[in-house]
Amino acid sequence: MATDFWSSSHYKRWIVDRATLRQARAEDLLYVEDPEHLDFLAIYFYELIMKLGKRLHLAQRAIATATVFFRRFYLKNSYCETDPFIVIAACCYLASKAEEFPAHIKNVVSDARHIFGQEPYHVKHFPTDNTKLAEMEFYLVDDLECDLTVFHPYRTLLALCKSVEDDESEAGEVGVGVSVEESERYWGTGQGQLELPPAGLQNAWFIINDTFRSELCLLYPPHLIAIAAIYLTCVFHPATNETIASVLATAHEPSAGPRRSSRHSDKPVAQDPVAFLAGLNVSLPLVASIAQEIIALYALWERYRESSSSDASTPESTRDDDDSASSTGGTVVTPAMLTQILTRMRETKMQDHAQQQGRQVAVNRMLERTQGV
Repeated sequence: MATDFWSSSHYKRWIVDRATLRQARAEDLLYVEDPEHLDFLAIYFYELIMKLGKRLHLAQRAIATATVFFRRFYLKNSYCETDPFIVIAACCYLASKAEEFPAHIKNVVSDARHIFGQEPYHVKHFPTDNTKLAEMEFYLVDDLECDLTVFHPYRTLLALCKSVEDDESEAGEVGVGVSVEESERYWGTGQGQLELPPAGLQNAWFIINDTFRSELCLLYPPHLIAIAAIYLTCVFHPATNETIASVLATAHEPSAGPRRSSRHSDKPVAQDPVAFLAGLNVSLPLVASIAQEIIALYALWERYRESSSSDASTPESTRDDDDSASSTGGTVVTPAMLTQILTRMRETKMQDHAQQQGRQVAVNRMLERTQGV
């Protein structure tokens, strides 16, 4: 198992560009009325993975791994030719073993049937046979090329930041931080860790959770996503923003009276978050682009409703800060609608496939008659 992201299969084989994503979704685009529906399906599938993972008592790391497995599988497959629901169950089952939170196959099948079959999803065709899930797991591992080691942004978040009230149990649950050998690659010219208020660190954690509702995990290395989450927390999280503003104001205050030697001063030097982020050995324009994509995801997610009569789903990172999120406009999309869209896509694809087979049979018969003559 690779302990360094830069030498791992994750970095070498599973960070792709947008052209690859467009090619992966090319066939699905033929069977949807609006290309935006595919972006909503990305949210829809993550919600299902998260609900099944929580039902199976998986840790957030395992849920994130299952989501990455799902995204990778659909780099090589289309929604209209496969059953995404059995793939979701297989991803959760495989991730539970890969991340050492094992779940019994019978529990995965029964819990998946329970969640997928109820409102608002109404999926009635999920198999009851455990062997179907085991078979799907085999195909999943094959398409993943046995690359089951996944790096997540949580590790970088805890390596770069520390809370004023550090929670060691949560840090241990996510994994170890950055080793001394890797430190220069992460720290750059910065020193120490960026101190965030407890709510700020939690907010950055929630932003990382939210990014799995998109395909950002396929496009960018996890450490860049973590830094973008820190940046958004510093800018938009009220408590963190106020803390940073006060620190910067104090740092730029003119000193009163003659300056004394700092050798005998026990007063700690105020940390400058802007300088800390600027000192990291990363492309800040790229981090800003990732932050813009996360903001665009929130605008899309605001139109996703669990039911047509319920309030808009509010991102975890802003759930406590803004109870009345303003509408961004556009059509409201519900899970029931997306289930219908997905069903139509698969049915239309099957009809086209049957027609193509029928035409091929007719052509073969004509050839046989011509040869007979």
